[in-house]
Amino acid sequence: MTLKKESQNNTPTAEGIASVARQLTKKGHPPVHLWDPPFCGDLDMRIARDGTWYYLGTPIGRFELVKLFSSIIRKDEDKYFLVTPAEKVGIKVDDAPFVAVDFVTNGKGSNQTLTFETHVGDKVQLNKENSLRVLIDKNSGEPKPYIHIRSGLEALIDRKSFYRLIEICSTNTNNKEEWFGLWSNKNFFPIILASELK
Repeated sequence: MTLKKESQNNTPTAEGIASVARQLTKKGHPPVHLWDPPFCGDLDMRIARDGTWYYLGTPIGRFELVKLFSSIIRKDEDKYFLVTPAEKVGIKVDDAPFVAVDFVTNGKGSNQTLTFETHVGDKVQLNKENSLRVLIDKNSGEPKPYIHIRSGLEALIDRKSFYRLIEICSTNTNNKEEWFGLWSNKNFFPIILASELK
């Protein structure tokens, strides 16, 4: 996909932001949470629920470009932005900016550690800082599990990975109630009350 110019004169172009991001990411994830650039408008860019990035309604097919953009994304309250030291542009996110597509387990039971990988290659251990939360979809009743990736950004755990997680869950007392959940990094992460299991 070739990035086209934005029609709004005052809004930075996607290709301009990508160029800056290339320089910023040479030493890993840039500290976007520390920057306070001016808001420069919204970019016609969207992250779908399955993690696909769209620009001007067309999927961005180049993995390297998606990875670049994902490295400079920031969440302020309930809105998402691409941020550089000089500019901040709004983008749309249908659910979460990342999708956790796999995980590996090291150890067993309460001594196990789970490491998740996102669709853009970020790896993160499930621990107190990068915790797990599970919402129940109001329409379908299906669980929507998320893991924190960095600086308030989460990944939706894909279905196949969540089914694998359920297989290694156990019950444990949490706040004087029995919960069905996961151990990782010496911490127990409750998913559902044991009494609600069918």
